[in-house]
Amino acid sequence: MNLNNIPQIKHTDSGNFFLLAGPCAIEGEEMAMRIAEKLVSVTDDLKIPFVFKGSFKKANRSRIDSFTGIGDEKALKILQKVSKEFGVPTVTDIHEISDAHLAAQYVDVLQIPAFLVRQTDLVVAAAQTGKVVNLKKGQFMSPESMKHAVQKVLDCQNENVMLTDRGTMFGYQDMIVDFRGIPTMQQFGTTVLDVTHSLQQPNQTVGVTGGRPDMIETVAKAGIAVGVDGIFIETHFDPANAKSDGANMLHLDYFEGLMRKLVAIRSTINQF
Repeated sequence: MNLNNIPQIKHTDSGNFFLLAGPCAIEGEEMAMRIAEKLVSVTDDLKIPFVFKGSFKKANRSRIDSFTGIGDEKALKILQKVSKEFGVPTVTDIHEISDAHLAAQYVDVLQIPAFLVRQTDLVVAAAQTGKVVNLKKGQFMSPESMKHAVQKVLDCQNENVMLTDRGTMFGYQDMIVDFRGIPTMQQFGTTVLDVTHSLQQPNQTVGVTGGRPDMIETVAKAGIAVGVDGIFIETHFDPANAKSDGANMLHLDYFEGLMRKLVAIRSTINQF
């Protein structure tokens, strides 16, 4: 996939990795704009091609009382405002066939969640919008098997597809990243490493997913060293009180420092 197929994306000639980043969920306009402002400032300074991420709803929840969203169109309009205000493209995940047409009116990239990447009708619905489709590798799938998900998008005459590794289940309550999977999936298309979801610790007895944010820098550095095309990171200025996935998000205060380290690693690798 050519990054230039994503509207408004900048710095594609910088030699950097590209970045999908933002909060797990859109909790409101003020928080989204605050996070976006910081991310845009840093990525512009470092010439990192950037796509702002935010879920307009959270359909996959362990408990019925978990936060699911502020209203579909309300959240999507906030994503649209971020795009217009800061001049950046946006990505959100979809969970039902009807979500594809709705979200495509507001965002530039439609993301298929890992648990749903084998759902043919959902993948086809996303592909048929003509938008860029980001396929997240199921925690239960091999990197090699992702070629079939990619082919579903291509068979819809949509070549704007990328893949994202978000870790593999390791027992019941942990995830690991098999970095051999990155060059494998790069055979099928542009490949992203979802750093923060790869550090989740799911299936906790309290019904709220845990995580290892202390390992974000380690996994991100390794991904850049391996040569991944893009990085996916969820970040928040107050992860402890975030309404979704706070346990594995990067604190916004640490974002710039991490990006500077990753850019330095990529710059070094590009010399060889």
